[in-house]
Amino acid sequence: MIKKFSILFVIVLVFSMLLSACGTPATPAPAVEEPAAPAEPAVEEPAAPAAPAVEEPAAPVKKVKIRWFVGLGAGSDEGTFAPQQAVVDEFNASQDKIELVLEIIDNDVAYDTLATQIAAGNAPDIVGPVGIRGRDSFKGAWLDLQPLIDKNNYDLSDFDPALVDFYDVKEEGQLGIPFGIFPSFMIYNFDLFDEAGLNYPPANYGEKYVWPDGRKAEWNMDTLREVAMALTVDSNGNDATSPDFDPESIVQFGFMNQWTDPRGIGTFFGAGSLLADDGTTAQVPDAWQEAWKWTYDGWWTSWFIPNGPYGGASFLQGPGGPFSSGNLAMVHLHMWYVAPWSLGEVPWDWNLGATPSYKGTITSKMHADTFGILKGSKNYDAAFEVLTFLLSEEVAPKLLTVYGGMPARLSLQGTYFDTYTEANFPGKDINWDVVVGGMLYADNPNHESWMPSFQETTDRYNEFWNYLANTPDLDVDAEIAVLRDALQAIFDSVR
Repeated sequence: MIKKFSILFVIVLVFSMLLSACGTPATPAPAVEEPAAPAEPAVEEPAAPAAPAVEEPAAPVKKVKIRWFVGLGAGSDEGTFAPQQAVVDEFNASQDKIELVLEIIDNDVAYDTLATQIAAGNAPDIVGPVGIRGRDSFKGAWLDLQPLIDKNNYDLSDFDPALVDFYDVKEEGQLGIPFGIFPSFMIYNFDLFDEAGLNYPPANYGEKYVWPDGRKAEWNMDTLREVAMALTVDSNGNDATSPDFDPESIVQFGFMNQWTDPRGIGTFFGAGSLLADDGTTAQVPDAWQEAWKWTYDGWWTSWFIPNGPYGGASFLQGPGGPFSSGNLAMVHLHMWYVAPWSLGEVPWDWNLGATPSYKGTITSKMHADTFGILKGSKNYDAAFEVLTFLLSEEVAPKLLTVYGGMPARLSLQGTYFDTYTEANFPGKDINWDVVVGGMLYADNPNHESWMPSFQETTDRYNEFWNYLANTPDLDVDAEIAVLRDALQAIFDSVR
C-alpha cells in the first residue's frame, strides 16, 4: 500500500512541475459575440457496404491409402485392367476416407515382386484374387480375419459354411472369406472335331463317349488318348494313328493340360500330395506317377500333347494360350479360362465337356479364390472395409464376370450363368451344367496345398518337369525316384 501511494505522489509532483514550466497565461480581451450562423442540416453519408467475409478453405482430409495387389491369380491379363480400375474408381467415389490404389503385376513376376515387397517392409494391404497356391506360397504372411469379422459383425450367412471353413487354416486362422469358385472341365474345338468326323466329348458326367461307328466307350484316359491321337495332324494331313504320321511336322495337337504344373497334371488322374500325411516324408502318389508317364508318352511316343520344343511353335500361339490358337482340339482347364480375354475373340466354336476318369474315379481339380489382407498392412480396418466392398453382392459379380468364376455367395449363384453368358458370349449356348457337376469331384487334398519350403520345392519339381518335356527317351520311373529324393532333402533341411 505504501508503495502504491509513493508512486501516485511522484506522478502528481511531475504533473505540477510541467504546469509551472508553461507559465501563467495573459488575460484575454473581452470577446465580441458574432451572431451565430444558421446551422445547415446534416447530410448523412451512406454507409459503405461491408466487405463480404472470406471463408478460409478447410484443410483437405488426408485419406488412408490402401494398396490392392493383383497378379498371383486372375486379373493380370490386359483385358481385365479396365474393369478392375472401374471397381477402384467406384469405391473411391463412394467415400472420402480411403484411397484405393490398384497395383497389377504380371503373373510371371508377381510372386517374386510380392516377396520382395514383404521383405522390404513395403507390403501391399490386400492381395487377390488369390488361390491356394498363391496363399500358401507366402505361408505365415496373412492376417487372421476373424477379429475383424467379429468387430464389424460381418454377415457370413450367404456363404456355404463348408467353404468358409475351407479358409480356416489350422494355427493361422480365418485367412479369407469365400469369393470365387473355379471348377475344371474339358474345353473342345467344334471345328476340329467336325473336320476329323469325330463326336464331341460327353456333355455330362457318367455318359460314355460315342465313336462315329456307334461304339460306346468309357470316357476315361485311354479313350481320351485315342481321340486325341486322331485329332493330332501333321503337315501332310496324317493323324497320329497313321503309320505315315510325321512327328517332326505336327501342325495340330489333340490335347493338353494347359496352364498347370506337375501337381495339377498328377491330379488329373487323382487327388494327392507330394507330402505324406506325417508332414515330413516326400512322396509321389501312384496316380501321379501314372499321369506323368501318360503325359510323357503323349509328348514323345504318341505325340498328341505338345512337348517342350513344340511349346514355342508359332501355330500354337494365341491370346489365350495354345487352345485359343485354333490348333489344339482339347484342353483341361478351369472356369477362369472361359472369359472374354481367352475365348471371346476366337473365330471358331467351342463348348465344355466332362473330365475323363482314371480307374473309375473322376477328379476335376478345383481352384477357389479370395482376397487376403497381409500382416504387413498398416491399416487393417481400412483394408477390411475395402475387402468387404470387393466381396459385396453388388461388386463381386462385376469382378467375377471379368475373372470367370462362379460366385461363392449363395444368393448370386441362381442367375449367374445367364448373366455371365449375356455379358461375355451373348447368344451362345454354353454347357454350364458340366461346370456345376464338376464341383462334386473336387480334389482333396487340393493340388495347390502347402509344402515345406514351398518355393524351393516348386522350383525343384518344375525343373524336373521341364527336363522331361524337353528330353526324349528317359527312364521316367528313375527320374521320379530322383525327384522324390531331392524333395526329401529339401523337406529335411527345414525340419
